[in-house]
Amino acid sequence: MTEIHTPRLLLRRWHDDDLAPMADINADPLVMRWVGDGSVLDLDQTAEAIERWEEEWDDEGFGLFAVELLASGELAGFAGLSLPEYLPEAMPDVEISWRLGRQFWGQGYASEAAQAVLEFALQDRGLERVIAVDRLGNEASENVMRKLGLAFERETAHPEYGHALTVHSIDLTEYQA
Repeated sequence: MTEIHTPRLLLRRWHDDDLAPMADINADPLVMRWVGDGSVLDLDQTAEAIERWEEEWDDEGFGLFAVELLASGELAGFAGLSLPEYLPEAMPDVEISWRLGRQFWGQGYASEAAQAVLEFALQDRGLERVIAVDRLGNEASENVMRKLGLAFERETAHPEYGHALTVHSIDLTEYQA
C-alpha cells in the first residue's frame, strides 16, 4: 500500500470509513463551487468517485490519496495525481489536485499534501511534468500552485461547462523539493 507521511499528514489509499467524511466535504457548496459545474455530490456520487479514484491507482499506478490528519485521524480530503480526462487538450499530462474540507482551509494542509504529491510524482513515479488546472478566480488554489512552483501556462475553457480555466505546470526535472 502506498503511503506518504508528512509532518502533519498521512496520505494513503482509501478505506471504507472514508466515505461519510468525504461525502460531507463534497456536500459543502463552498468546497464544490470551483469543481466541475459547482454542484455538490451526494453519498452515492462520492462512493462512485472514490471507486474511480481507486481504479485509477490500479490502472495508472497513481491516484488521489486520502489525506488524514496525523494528530486526530480525521479525513481532511484528498490530494494526488490523476489524468485530466475532462480536459482532452491537456492529455496525456498528469494533473495534481487537492480538495479539503472547509474546516481544514488556511492551515497549510493543502500545500503540505501537494508538496508530498509532487515529490511522489518525481521520485516514485518518474514523471517529468505535472499540471494543475483550476477555475479562473480560485485564488486559494492559485496560491498553493505558486508555493509549489507551478507556473501559469495558459487559459482555456472547460469543454463541458464553458467557464474559464487556467493551466499551470511544473517541469519536475527542475523541481527542487
